[in-house]
Amino acid sequence: MSSLAPYSVGTCLTSLQPQKLNHLNSLTTTCSVQVQQQPPVLVQKDNQLKRREAIGLSLSFGLLHSLLQPIIPTATAAEAVPCQLTVAPSGLSYCDKVVGYGPQAVKGQLIKAHYVGRLENGKVFDSSYNRGKPLTFRVGVGEVIKGWDVGILGDDGIPPMLTGGKRTLKLPPEFGYGSRGAGCKGGSCVIPPDAVLLFDVEFVSKA
Repeated sequence: MSSLAPYSVGTCLTSLQPQKLNHLNSLTTTCSVQVQQQPPVLVQKDNQLKRREAIGLSLSFGLLHSLLQPIIPTATAAEAVPCQLTVAPSGLSYCDKVVGYGPQAVKGQLIKAHYVGRLENGKVFDSSYNRGKPLTFRVGVGEVIKGWDVGILGDDGIPPMLTGGKRTLKLPPEFGYGSRGAGCKGGSCVIPPDAVLLFDVEFVSKA
């Protein structure tokens, strides 16, 4: 099985508002900062259909695109926000940063998801936010890596994601690209064999 996958990007917006004090002709400036965590990428089996192959190619190009782009400062801001991971019996870990407000996904449903993926050393290898477009795929049918299907639909010890939710996933190798890795060329791999992967996933909507 081959696969592709992506960790988190944040956005910081600052607003300034003048305020008059009751008996003073002076202005004070207040600044509010919002940091929004955003969440990964996916996999395909060797015997997948053309649609799955197309998704795989899209992810591969995403990986290459990310390698050619400088790591944006907002990614560092997002990583600074702590998230207490819960380990499921399967070994997959998750943490809900934002609990969704809409319905959960159904197996086989076409959905849209944003993601950021990184290795355990913190290196970001892919981000749909950098491309400005969420990934569209059918969840639960092997169009993406196993960790995505399980992490979004839910499983033993893992609740399903709801639309609008943002979740961090920590995937053991068997839930990611396994012993093959991904993006390998000339003895070097973007995602090394047996790599543990971290993803920030945002369940945007049904497609």
